[in-house]
Amino acid sequence: MLQVPFIRDNKETVIAGLAKRHFDAKDLVEQVIVLDEERRTLQSKLDNTLAESNVISKEIGILYKSGQGEKANALKEKTSALKESSKTLTEDLNTTAEKLQNLLYQLPNVPHESVPAGKSEEENEEIFNEGEVPKLFDGAQPHWELAKKYDIIDFELGNKISGAGFPVYKGKGARLQRALISYFLDKNTAAGYTEYQLPHLVNEASCYGTGQLPDKEGQMYHDSRDDLYLIPTAEVPGTNVFRDVLLNESDLPIGITGYTPCFRREAGSYGAHVRGLNRLHQFDKVEIIRVEHPENSYNAFFGMVEHIKSILRELKLPYRILKLCGGDTGFPSAMTYDFEVFSTAQDRWLEISSVSNFETYQANRLKLRFKNSDGKNELAHTLNGSSLALPRVLAGILENYQTENGISIPDVLVPYTGFKNIQ
Repeated sequence: MLQVPFIRDNKETVIAGLAKRHFDAKDLVEQVIVLDEERRTLQSKLDNTLAESNVISKEIGILYKSGQGEKANALKEKTSALKESSKTLTEDLNTTAEKLQNLLYQLPNVPHESVPAGKSEEENEEIFNEGEVPKLFDGAQPHWELAKKYDIIDFELGNKISGAGFPVYKGKGARLQRALISYFLDKNTAAGYTEYQLPHLVNEASCYGTGQLPDKEGQMYHDSRDDLYLIPTAEVPGTNVFRDVLLNESDLPIGITGYTPCFRREAGSYGAHVRGLNRLHQFDKVEIIRVEHPENSYNAFFGMVEHIKSILRELKLPYRILKLCGGDTGFPSAMTYDFEVFSTAQDRWLEISSVSNFETYQANRLKLRFKNSDGKNELAHTLNGSSLALPRVLAGILENYQTENGISIPDVLVPYTGFKNIQ
């Protein structure tokens, strides 16, 4: 959530920055400024009323002690009027503050100055690519055909049990899935991240804290009886570990990692481009999350990018990195890099990771602060990245490592799988 003083002092910068997203913020920004002025005026009146009431209350006590009861009783009528006024002012202040908060929830983060303007993914910038695309033999197949051929993922069984988008992993498919999770977690903990096991359902406050609400309400599964949401990513419970926390500057940086299943409704997703593992309602992902000092958050961001590069190099998968344009950058993010792996059998790029710096946007919602060297409370910066999302990594391995005699396993995973190929 954007900070009101920043909006007030940088009105044109905010409007111009959000225009990179093709988001017309002018009216919302004006309403925020007007409501904030009303809120500050009401707060000032309330403070003055309470102060006057306190002064008179003390004076009444003195009058009673000195035997001037009539004067004291006369002043009591005035304090009653002041109390009634303060009650009205408090109600008006709360109503105005709530309206202001709801307006702020509607404003996305201002993109970093280096983020290009653009409407959609077609305007994202490729900034890096690495790895040689393998030349497959005639008759090479996409992963959903390989999964059926070697009986390692059963999409029809998942459809029977739950519905489309809930695959069942079997035999070596399940072991390869587990191997990837263990490998990712080991890589992350070796890089200094502390492993967490996190809840798979979260409350509404957690969703507001990281920016899933109100932006992505229709994309999440919701249990209305208990008012809990199935997590769309470990980012939500992982970042909310630090909600309402005041850190010391010496605590920073903090890095955590965790494996969770993720649940997304993905409403409106149809067609060949979402076949097999390309888009699911339930999938596994390993996440990395960082809480950083504002002065170091972009160093940390690029460090996370290098970390994910190292994983893809060890898996020997061809990949590229895209800097997302304003229109494709997530609602709470200031800057996002997407990683995509090349699927040789499908002849297309598949997104496998996003690394994002939210700067103070999430921290302001979370009330995540640290005490700086001057002894003042300051908002931290939050970052997160997929390290990695499993379905499309698995799809890339199955397709790019296929041979006429089966599917080879990347060398780095063999100690985790206990086998070198799927036949």
